[in-house]
Amino acid sequence: MSTVYISLGSNIQREYHIHAAIAELKKISSASRISRLFEAEPVGFNGPNFFNCVVEIETSLSFDTLQQTLKKLEVQYGRSPNAQKNQSRTLDLDILLFGDVCRDSAPVLPRSDIYKFAFVLWPLTELCPDRVIPGDDRTVAQLWQSFEHSQALWPVEIAVTV
Repeated sequence: MSTVYISLGSNIQREYHIHAAIAELKKISSASRISRLFEAEPVGFNGPNFFNCVVEIETSLSFDTLQQTLKKLEVQYGRSPNAQKNQSRTLDLDILLFGDVCRDSAPVLPRSDIYKFAFVLWPLTELCPDRVIPGDDRTVAQLWQSFEHSQALWPVEIAVTV
């Protein structure tokens, strides 16, 4: 079993798609914990605000199988298979950490979004502050402490459970 952290995001029917993604993750894994839900302004384009969170799961699936499954879920819930970056989306599911795996080929692990986006790092910090990032000597909490907090992001009071 591998401990995996997955970022969930949606800015189209946000609450519905976040809840649907969590329900789907329960079907394919032992979904064990979820961060609070955050609302964030879009980065790189104008559009509706996103809901974002991070889910920790335990899975026996291989990285490639899990990645393919997540991409199928995105399409199942209305995301175009040819979706571009920096546009609105029904569902965005990204593997941030997969056990202690490091990958240099796409998709890269740990996912670079951990270092770039508050909507990824703040929820990840809630779940595993003492986790050392594979290939990096720093913990998630240390990354958050040194992070440039310029992105508009705030917790929302919508219950999400696993």
